[in-house]
Formats: sequence, C-alpha cells, structure tokens
Amino acid sequence: MAKELRLYERPTLERPVLIGAFRGWNDGGQAATLAAGYLARLWDAQKFADIDPELFVDFQATRPNVSLDEGQTRHIEWPENTFFRARIPGTDRDAVLLVGVEPNYRWRTFTELVGELATDLGVEMVVTLGALLADVPHTRAAPVTGAATDPKLVDELGLQLSRYEGPTGIVGVLLDACRRSGIPSVSLWAAVPHYVSLAPSPRAARALCDRLATVLGISIDVAELAEAEDAYVEQVSQAVASDSDTAAYVEELEQRADSLDWLDESGGLPSGEALAAEIARFLRERDKNGGEAGPG
Repeated sequence: MAKELRLYERPTLERPVLIGAFRGWNDGGQAATLAAGYLARLWDAQKFADIDPELFVDFQATRPNVSLDEGQTRHIEWPENTFFRARIPGTDRDAVLLVGVEPNYRWRTFTELVGELATDLGVEMVVTLGALLADVPHTRAAPVTGAATDPKLVDELGLQLSRYEGPTGIVGVLLDACRRSGIPSVSLWAAVPHYVSLAPSPRAARALCDRLATVLGISIDVAELAEAEDAYVEQVSQAVASDSDTAAYVEELEQRADSLDWLDESGGLPSGEALAAEIARFLRERDKNGGEAGPG
C-alpha cells in the first residue's frame, strides 16, 4: 500500500463493517464525528492505522494543535484520519472506525487508500455518517435519512436509492469509490437545527447511532448520549427563550414538525443566519458567566 497509509498492525477481523465520519462539510453540529467517537469509546476501539495528512490537508485551513505533555514538553497533534478496530458487543463481527477530517486535496487518492485498506481487511459493508443543517427544531427527535447505491441493500434495509444531485463532500466521493469497487455502502444523514450549528449535537449523534443499529441489526447502548441530549435541549431552550424572535421561529418549526407540513418560511421570521448568531452569542455569554446567561 501507499506510504501515506501508515499501518501499525494488520488485524484479523470477522465480517467487518467500516463506519466512517469526517469533520467539516459533512458534519453539521459535529454530530457525525461525535457519534463515531462515541462508538470508538463505547466499544473500546484500538488504533491500528492512520493516513499521513501531509498530502491531503491544508494546515492553514485545518491547523495542528499544540499541547503540553505533563505541563512541560510541547507536543503537536496533526489533523489525521485514524482507523480503529473493535468487536461489536454481542455480535460475531468487527467494526473498523474511520474518524478524521475531510481532506482538502487529492480526494481520489485519499478514497483509493481507504478502499484498498477496506478490500485488504475484507470489509463487507461501508457505512458513512453525516449531518446536515436543516429547518428542524431542537426539541424534536433528529430526523435521519438513509440511502444506498445498491438496490439490494435498499430493499433489505428499508433505505432509499441515492438520488441527490449537487455539491458533495468526501462522504459522497468515498461512497462512489465503494460502488465502483463493489463494496456495499450506506449513507446515513441526521438533520441538525441550523440556528444552533455551533454547538455539538448529542441529539443528532444519538439518532445516527440508533439508525446505525437498525442497519447493522445490532444493539448500541446510547444511554450516555441520551443524558447529554437532555442537557443539550435544556441549554438551547434557554437560549431560545432569551429572544422572542428566536422563540417564535422555533415554535413555527415545532408546528411544522408535528404536522409534517414543511412550508417555506413566511411571516417575517428572522433569517437562519441571524438566529445562529443570536444562539452563538448566548452560548458564549453563558460560558463566560459560569453557566449563567449574560445580558441581552
């Protein structure tokens, strides 16, 4: 394999499924990477490979982080795409978790590396997790859509044929590479409220895990995400209540969600950008004041 793929060990896996999530365009509210990271911790996943970011990442756009080891030695953490392996609890199959950042360059080369490793490990299915910003209220369950390019998978798993046309991210390119390589692939997308896009969304992460469990026919313990979800809803609701325009807009979204009547915005409601700015301001003030909301 190419030297950019750094393989620390070659694990022996049983009926593996590859689950991938990438920070960036495909990760509204950080829900996809939050879900993938949660699974890695829940399943006690072990790192076995990564992709050298040197050829794929613009370090001015996605900068490395500097930290101190034991408060003394400076350590640079580079933005990487890392592969973990884990046995899925209660099953006879393994998972390969790919968690990282959407590359800036050489997407075809990047997906070829992932595809070659998946083929070498005998991966039976690839499932990508994504999250998009949408007109959905934070007080309702996060909708999740599932799509596949293989009609057989669509029928077996109750998914939809992918009919999306328009700009795509690394998730779309990776799924296309899987299709051409003959690896069955599924794409799961959760909807995240656009007016609170800056806050990580455990609600959408939980929804992705629940749908993933259905697709794979497994059980996933989401108790910790559910607890974080309650705190998330409470915090955002406090922010919403602090502004009458925001509260009116969210109430409209709730009515749409409850009636399944998704009409265009009307009635002079504030724009999504204005709402997002208001929520972001509230959350910043809340952090500065030790958990209490600052003045409006």
